[in-house]
Amino acid sequence: MIQAASETGLAGVAQAARAERGLPPVHLWNPAHCGDIDIVIRADGVWMHEGSPIGRAELVRLFSTVLRKDPDGYHLVTPVEKLKITVDDLPFRAVAVERDGDELIFTTDVGDQTAAGPEFPIVVETDPVTGEPAPRVRVRADLWARIARPVFYELVERAALRDGRLIVSSGDADFDLGAVEAGA
Repeated sequence: MIQAASETGLAGVAQAARAERGLPPVHLWNPAHCGDIDIVIRADGVWMHEGSPIGRAELVRLFSTVLRKDPDGYHLVTPVEKLKITVDDLPFRAVAVERDGDELIFTTDVGDQTAAGPEFPIVVETDPVTGEPAPRVRVRADLWARIARPVFYELVERAALRDGRLIVSSGDADFDLGAVEAGA
């Protein structure tokens, strides 16, 4: 049953992507849950299918356009199918940042671009295992991108020091990147 669902699911994803240009309105689709599909987005951003990396960037991009996070997890959604996938950390990686006027524009590993601001915040938490910063930025809906270490370093370089904290601005919003340690 799950194998049949995954086979039709892949075809359904491809059909939905051909029918739509840009991002499909996955938030409007409410198909029945068809099962799980053996797709994993690893913590390093590599998309895997049945244990092997998906080598075609176009296919990863296609899947990313029909990805949605629901209360029970991440799903690939078409108008007629909903297949649950596994995401080890966050579904996307923010691999570049540029300043455009007063906005910070992030580019993800699947080609999405988002301007940080009140609706698309930059959030920096501390990784409970390593104790290091674990920054992320909202890309769309409830889908987030882990900010790659070199991109985070760029943000730190752009930040201003306010009351012992590094603050970076984008649009009308300020984002706290963390405290500056004494003697650092």
